[in-house]
Amino acid sequence: MARQEDKIIGRRLKSSYISTVVSITLVLFVLGLLGLIILHAQKLSEHVRESIALAAYIDDDASTSQINNLQKALDEMPAVAGVRFISREEAAEDLTMELGEDFLDFLGYNPLSASMVINLKAAYTNPDSLQMFEEKLSRYRIVTDVDYQQSLVHLVHKNVRRIGIALFAFSFLLLIIAFALINNTIRLSVFSKRFLIKSMQLVGATQGFIRRPFIVRGVIQGIIGAGITILLLLLSLYTGQQQIPELAMFYDTHMLLVLFAAVLLLGVIISWVSTYFAVRKYLNIKTDFLYYY
Repeated sequence: MARQEDKIIGRRLKSSYISTVVSITLVLFVLGLLGLIILHAQKLSEHVRESIALAAYIDDDASTSQINNLQKALDEMPAVAGVRFISREEAAEDLTMELGEDFLDFLGYNPLSASMVINLKAAYTNPDSLQMFEEKLSRYRIVTDVDYQQSLVHLVHKNVRRIGIALFAFSFLLLIIAFALINNTIRLSVFSKRFLIKSMQLVGATQGFIRRPFIVRGVIQGIIGAGITILLLLLSLYTGQQQIPELAMFYDTHMLLVLFAAVLLLGVIISWVSTYFAVRKYLNIKTDFLYYY
């Protein structure tokens, strides 16, 4: 009879342990998916910003050495992601391909100027930085004009800012929900052992001695849940890249490692804090009230 009761209690403990780990895993997985979305959105934003090009038109009388010196100076600027020189002949060929006919035969001469097409790093593509960079380019003697799509820059900057604020607010709300769900799951797990906690306290065990195994188990559950979550996130990332190969462009190993470390740390911290306060509640509660809480 005693053995049968021990088996029943053992099954209940295992079931409680597994349900807690599953709950932690599901909540962390949702948070991790949101993290992946934010990381990919950030990389997409950087890609779009760095695709915005400035065209610095070169004086027709500029020498080859002057052009090379300008290109070298641009390459050394920390704000510049890439520079490409387009000669007058290349500009004419590009325009001919766009128009579908040779406009040189009609005009009889090439009215286009050589240019430097400059792509800036994402951090320097806000309107103020672009204006400062335009003024800096204009100081070069061989640069006759600087042109870029100002309306597109303002539109991208405004939309990226709005999306960033929305994702931050949603992440904060989801973090609160995640903490509440994991906290309730762990509290229910500790609730089933409230009589054991009070019995240990009545025979003289200190609060630290009673609390320690619960916290260790809670932290282990958090680590296991985070580990399963990381595996699920890797599987989701692999599946997503199989369905949408373009996602590989935004793959960043360093950022993924940071995300996985954050998931692991979050699982440990939430589990530790929730277990600590759940056990403390039943350490401080009076014996008569154990049947009500």
